[in-house]
Amino acid sequence: MADIRDLALHLNISTGTVSRALNNRPGVNAATRARVLEAAIELGYVANQSGRSLRRGATNTIGFLIETGSAANQESGDFFFILLDALHLYLAGKGFDLMILPCHSADDPAEFLGRLVARGLVDAVVITATRRHDRRIEMLTRSTLPFLTLGRSETPGAYPWIDMDFDGVARRSVAELVAQGHRRIALALPDNDVMLGYHYRRGYEAAMADAGLTLDPALIFRNPTSEAGGFALGRQLAQARPSAVMLCSEATTVGLYAGLQREGITPGPDLSIVTFRENPQLRFLSPAPATFRVDISAIGRLIGENVIALLSPDTRPEAARAEILVPLDYLPGASICPPR
Repeated sequence: MADIRDLALHLNISTGTVSRALNNRPGVNAATRARVLEAAIELGYVANQSGRSLRRGATNTIGFLIETGSAANQESGDFFFILLDALHLYLAGKGFDLMILPCHSADDPAEFLGRLVARGLVDAVVITATRRHDRRIEMLTRSTLPFLTLGRSETPGAYPWIDMDFDGVARRSVAELVAQGHRRIALALPDNDVMLGYHYRRGYEAAMADAGLTLDPALIFRNPTSEAGGFALGRQLAQARPSAVMLCSEATTVGLYAGLQREGITPGPDLSIVTFRENPQLRFLSPAPATFRVDISAIGRLIGENVIALLSPDTRPEAARAEILVPLDYLPGASICPPR
């Protein structure tokens, strides 16, 4: 296991520069900092501040990396509160602490994670908001730190993940709308590359093809995952005139209702709406939107069970690469009506 002097010798730079890079101090350029973090991961460096944990061989702490500063997480309602509460309770029962690791959306997520790995603060880490090509996963697969992702990715490697069935939700949404006679069905997606948007779109496209419907690219919209993004979507839909719309964000749905009101469009009779998850944010919307229900606490416990399994010497290799897709139950709502 490398120490700070090993890193300095390996990179042919001073120990002071290495220390400043690892601790994100000023006076180190971006290229050097990236080289130091890369070497720290490859050489298995752990900071001296974790010496007591090293002597015990573990920190008994699980890290949960969450993106802050983005509209999507600021307006995600109760999801992470419920999930983290269940995860914390499960880990405590197994003698583990939970450490929340907030990474601001303005920061470089791979660099943030590199500093975390180098400091050796946790025994394993859970990462969220996965991207199709995720540099954090690339980094972790080269390190010795066990990890699990909440969300899938197309990043190569054998690693465990747990995800909600966005593909299945989109397919069921199209099916319910088609059963009511809808043909011009719009799709609202996040305006970034989070993996959930990809799966939601894939399910939509497959279900539209199964129904014999032609895809209209003009009916696929990308907006910020926020109430403001939903409000702007209202005007876009008023111009495009679909008979129905599907959304994979509850916050966007709240904004959409207000945006449609501004345009003189009544949800349900004028525009059928299906959104993703049942959420307290939606309880005062009228008509009540059609949604899907998922047990968030159960997901928290699943994360706990699988991340602890990663640390067990008795875990079989295939168990350490568990892939768990969580289904959701459809809840009808008055926001779906036959097209006029």
